[in-house]
Amino acid sequence: MAGHGTDRHPHGADRLCDAGDRVYSRAVRRGRVPREDAEAVPCLVELALLHPDPDDMGWLVPTSPQEVMTRLIRGVYEEVSASRARLGDAVAAFEWYAGLGGRVQAQAEGVAIRVLDGLPRIRAAMDEATEACTSEVLTVQPGGIRREDELSEGLHRALEMRRRGVRMRDLYTHVARHGQGLHNYMEMMGGSAEARTLDEVVERLILFDRKVAFIPANDDRTIALELRHPALVDYLVTVFERLWRLAIPLAAPLPETGIDGITHRERSIAALLAEGHQDAVVAERLGISVRTCRAHIARLSETLGAASRTQLGVRIAQAGLDGPPRSPELLPFSAPGPESPTGR
Repeated sequence: MAGHGTDRHPHGADRLCDAGDRVYSRAVRRGRVPREDAEAVPCLVELALLHPDPDDMGWLVPTSPQEVMTRLIRGVYEEVSASRARLGDAVAAFEWYAGLGGRVQAQAEGVAIRVLDGLPRIRAAMDEATEACTSEVLTVQPGGIRREDELSEGLHRALEMRRRGVRMRDLYTHVARHGQGLHNYMEMMGGSAEARTLDEVVERLILFDRKVAFIPANDDRTIALELRHPALVDYLVTVFERLWRLAIPLAAPLPETGIDGITHRERSIAALLAEGHQDAVVAERLGISVRTCRAHIARLSETLGAASRTQLGVRIAQAGLDGPPRSPELLPFSAPGPESPTGR
């Protein structure tokens, strides 16, 4: 029966079929549903959204939406982390192949992967891709607040694509929200562009029409790779789409942490500290300065009542700040302290 249900309902808990949505919604509202109500939607039991009532096996009770959400977020985060690792392996593998030499191989790979050495070559290739683009541009912009010169450097390309009806989707870190330049840029783009933000994103990425991608090939971004291999480009599109699903629209406020005195950014810092990262690494991944990062850590220590870094790690775990957000009623620790600061 499980296999039959999977064939009829090929989806996950994040996108229920209409029948499953109706039965699960009814179960959440009423607290339980008769087992026969779920016979037509075995996907709910298979996805652990419904389970037998231990007091009466003829009824099914719902798994709480908060628990389902936490499970989904954790799963997607794990998928994205694995995708980032695979992307690094893929680039390293192709660099190794490129170094093997051979005229035939060089000609074959030159079409799929092109090394752009120097900013003039990079800009020329970007202009060429912009002119050829007809429908969609996807970008990932890491770092913090976007400088005016960074935004203006690509403004002429964006305006030209807007004129042709090309749609643009951009991913930034949450820190970028605090720069007025980004908001001005999005206002100029109007309905042609949409921006979302995350705590942290992958390295810079630009995708044109899901056919050609540009990624940096060194730390100062003076060398780039132009990728046209369909498998690599499809892979990068998948990474972008998964990050996009996790991201929060620029126009929407960041969610509350659920703990008094802890800002969204401090929750992000706490999670990275719990993973064992040093201050400089945390700052780089969140797009803030080391000084700002340490100021947040000091406020986090004060709010959680931690007198040392070791004690801070314990308090972070007790407060449930070492992983995806939990439902407030499940938290074993409620942080005392003043009203939440702005986090800016």
